[in-house]
This record gives sequence, structure tokens and C-alpha cells, in this order.
Amino acid sequence: MIKRNTVQRALVLEAVLRLRSHPTADEIYAEISKICPSISRATVYRNLQQLCEQGEIRRREIPGSPDRFDHLTNDHCHARCTLCGKVTDIEVEKVPDMEALVKDDHGFAISGMNLIFDGICPECRRKRND
Repeated sequence: MIKRNTVQRALVLEAVLRLRSHPTADEIYAEISKICPSISRATVYRNLQQLCEQGEIRRREIPGSPDRFDHLTNDHCHARCTLCGKVTDIEVEKVPDMEALVKDDHGFAISGMNLIFDGICPECRRKRND
């Protein structure tokens, strides 16, 4: 089945690209409903799923919090603030053949990875020191 590009899907994609903050589905819905009050949560959720399936965005599963959506579709690492919950892209040099090591040692057929560092973001550290 061919999936059409709809106005709603374009709005969802634009919101993810504009927010660039690894927004949750509810944050994306809130952003879109400001300019398109008639859009439903179900429409936003359905279009997020379709955009992920098409490889336009990536769903980032964050343990202990709602899934977030990333405008960057390549494999990369994240840092999560344990105080405010903010998720940030971080640059880390990839360990060569990490997937091969896991596969060889544990029998997994690796399809990707999601590495999240936990800590306190600069804004929360600054607030704590004030």
C-alpha cells in the first residue's frame, strides 16, 4: 500500500524538526494544536508511527519516561538529565565493532543500539548552585 503525504504528516514532521528537543508525542501534539486546533492526538500518534516506519524520524525509548522522537535518524548517543528529564544529543566516538562483540559473545543479531548517559544538565547544575 502506498502511503500519501498528508498535511497532518507534514505538520508532525515540521514540529519534530522545529522542536529539536527529543519531544514526546504529547509535546508534539501541543505544538501542532497551537496552529491546527482540530488535529487529534490519534492523528499525531498515527503520523509519528508512519514517519518512524518511513525513516524520517526515530523513536527513542527512554527508560522510565515516555518515548521521544528524534529528528536525527543516525545512530548516536544521548544524555538525560535526572532532574529535569531533558534529553540531549552527545558526540561520542563509536567503539569499533561494538555490535560484533555483543553478537559474538552473547548470540544476539544486533539491529541497533540506544545508549543513554544519565547525569545533571548544565541548567540544572547552575540552578543547584544559585
